Amino acid sequence: MKSSEYDYILVESFKPIDTSTRHGLIHIRPLPDQEPYDSEMFVACSKDMSNNYPVGTKFRIKAKITSREGGTAFIYSHYSWPYEVIQI
Repeated sequence: MKSSEYDYILVESFKPIDTSTRHGLIHIRPLPDQEPYDSEMFVACSKDMSNNYPVGTKFRIKAKITSREGGTAFIYSHYSWPYEVIQI
């Protein structure tokens, strides 16, 4: 699923149990109940959110669902875009 539309969504930082297919120990995921943004989807965004805030911090970001050719859909927010800290 690809969308040209960006939405503002809520995400949080977390430590996944299995990091074998991911880079780094802390990742970002969407909060539940934000269809079509599934909380199991990978979020590509600013590393500042995972590096500079405690695990569990919630943020508001501008994002959309995209995929690389033939790949799994993921959520994309440009790394240089501003984000809002909702809760630390």
